[in-house]
Amino acid sequence: MQFGLFVPQGWRMDLVGIAPEHQWGIMLDLARRADDEEGWSSLWVYDHMHTVPDPSTEACHEAWTLMAALAATTGRIRLGQMCTCMSYREPTYLAKVAATVDVISGGRVDMGIGAGWYEHEWRAYGYGFPGAGERLARLREGVEIFRQMWTTGSATLVGEHYQVDGALCHPRPLQGSTEGFGGSPRNGIPMWVAGGGERKTLRIAAEYADATNFDGTPEGFAHKSAVLAEHCADVGRDLDEIVRSANYNVVIGRDEAEVEERLAAVRERYLQAGLSPERAQEQADSLRTQPAVGTPEQIVETLQGMEALGMTYAITYFAEAAYDTSGIELFESEVIPALQG
Repeated sequence: MQFGLFVPQGWRMDLVGIAPEHQWGIMLDLARRADDEEGWSSLWVYDHMHTVPDPSTEACHEAWTLMAALAATTGRIRLGQMCTCMSYREPTYLAKVAATVDVISGGRVDMGIGAGWYEHEWRAYGYGFPGAGERLARLREGVEIFRQMWTTGSATLVGEHYQVDGALCHPRPLQGSTEGFGGSPRNGIPMWVAGGGERKTLRIAAEYADATNFDGTPEGFAHKSAVLAEHCADVGRDLDEIVRSANYNVVIGRDEAEVEERLAAVRERYLQAGLSPERAQEQADSLRTQPAVGTPEQIVETLQGMEALGMTYAITYFAEAAYDTSGIELFESEVIPALQG
């Protein structure tokens, strides 16, 4: 199993109380730490501008700016977003940005891409909020533009939402190019199509994805995998060509008391950010019931069960990462080796 690590960028109110001038330094320290630790395969950020669970004035750093910064300041680890919203940037422009970041990184970018969902953010930024059908149609057209630009150096598409006429992308990404950086010959930059929509999103994944990212519970993952397999059969593709991943909110402790201490700390940070006591408690309680919460032994057992279902890439989020790395260290010493050994 491979493991990814989310960098705290503020979207989930995980930089509360840290002065803006110190936030990038904390992110960079964590990124370099993971870059030096062979157990981690990748670093990830979210593509959002407004915080959750509620929009606020707390910091929320922009995803592709961070991608460029991390590309220039790390040397081994892969870099992804979970996931970039197709409609926040024109796909030609986004393909060009990603190609440039791939060159800066030496061929280490993964493109996490999805249709988008955060309505408050869409409307606040002037994007409107089209229905799900239109957002998914944009996703399909956009990933076709990506593929053309990254593998051939240009794209032409007369679509319902995007009209592209010979858009050039030079230099092409290092991945999948003649420079021999590997990556995805199918797409150039590997594409992670995120989301579990059964009729359209998973169909797009079957056609284009190098990897997917959906429900991380046993029941949900098994069901989505079965749907993806049906779409793969329809388009003539082998399911095993596609990495199946899931995201996990990790709350780890050597015993139940330590787990509860971490949950209490999450609640306190939400209170510090201005959430009501009820809302803060609700957020902590929602974490408590998730799959990767417990002792190392419990989390290993959970992830081994997921691996048996075909989940081979766990992307992890530690709510306390900007303040306390002891949970990450415990995960590194006792969970990762058990699943990579």
